[in-house]
Amino acid sequence: MKTANLASSQYPLPRALQAALLACMLAGSHPLLAQQAGQSSQQTGTTSGSQTQPATAQNQPAQSQTPSTPPQNQGKQQSNSTATPAPTQLDPNVPKNDRILWTLPNYLTVENASSLPPLTARQKFKLVAEGTFDPIEIAFLAAESGVNQATNADPTFGQGLKGYGKRFALQLADNTVENFMVGAVFPAALHQDPRYYQLGKGSFVHRVEYAAERAVITRSDAGKAEFNFSEVFGAASAAAISTSYHPGPRTVGSGISIWWTQIGWDTVGFEAKEFWPDIRRYLHKSTR
Repeated sequence: MKTANLASSQYPLPRALQAALLACMLAGSHPLLAQQAGQSSQQTGTTSGSQTQPATAQNQPAQSQTPSTPPQNQGKQQSNSTATPAPTQLDPNVPKNDRILWTLPNYLTVENASSLPPLTARQKFKLVAEGTFDPIEIAFLAAESGVNQATNADPTFGQGLKGYGKRFALQLADNTVENFMVGAVFPAALHQDPRYYQLGKGSFVHRVEYAAERAVITRSDAGKAEFNFSEVFGAASAAAISTSYHPGPRTVGSGISIWWTQIGWDTVGFEAKEFWPDIRRYLHKSTR
């Protein structure tokens, strides 16, 4: 089959139709014209398929909005990052192992602080136990028992190792009962603070008076000044309990004497707690 020649055809086409066919042939061979022809064909295809595109467009946002699942440990990491560290000690203003004259334990003295969080009942008993059963404290009681042995205090105990053992047991019992009654039992029951808050400023006489007043004035767990029921009633209870194991007859007068003696020694302890931090700092500077 032969292709017909448009120019030599027996039925020549009109000139307008020949010009249109020639333009189409040139459009297919020229790049720019071909590009324009392709764009026009795409527009035609778009208009023809515009009814099916909205359904596809509606499905695409649903896929892009799918939330990503967070890691399982993300909540745990956030809670751990915001957790506050537990305190390492009960009172940060008290030296960890402060000792009066570098010997006697001094765990209940507060320096340079007007108020602190209250101690729990368990903390009160723990601090008193650490001071009462400290090795240096036991050695001090042993030395005091030796003095009583030498002066033949409580003659019914006799002499020798047996007599010394009785005197040492008596000293240990008196010290333990009095410490726990004044520093733990009554403070826990009455919600009082057994710690000594050092004044640390003012004249010497004013500070001596302040320390002596702590025998009758103390703080509540809420930080308010109130009568020191723990000291007065604690010492009285310790004196009453001592009548059950001290030798010899006990009278009301002897019980009151023991009571005031214990309060007196506690007052001396308050004076030492008030001025020992100054002495410690002064000696520390002088040795540099």
